[in-house]
Amino acid sequence: MADTAVTVAGQLKRVPNAVRPTVNAARRMMKAIAPNAREIAYQSNPPRSKSAMWKLARYSLGEDYVAGIGTFSTYATIFFYRGRELDDGSGLLEGSGKDARFTRLRTPTDAERPALKRIVRKAFALERTS
Repeated sequence: MADTAVTVAGQLKRVPNAVRPTVNAARRMMKAIAPNAREIAYQSNPPRSKSAMWKLARYSLGEDYVAGIGTFSTYATIFFYRGRELDDGSGLLEGSGKDARFTRLRTPTDAERPALKRIVRKAFALERTS
């Protein structure tokens, strides 16, 4: 039987053209900060609703998921599985769920914000110490 797993590269081909550069910038930033993290493709299809997030990739250290990248029709998002534990002080993190938090990326340069990079570093450091 042929392997039918979807790859992140395969998912990117289906991301709207307007958002693809931002998603690629987020991936580059994640790989630069956490080169040893595993990038795992979500095995999902684009959502039917424009108001729903399409989760594309998640990043793990060992068995623990640290962060992920998703997209909406007009912007991308980076979400943190243990975001509640990340004291960022920058106001970038949104959400009020039990654990996860996210930040919106409207342009590729948003992925290069120093405050966001600090949050990503903290997220991976938090996972390394648990």
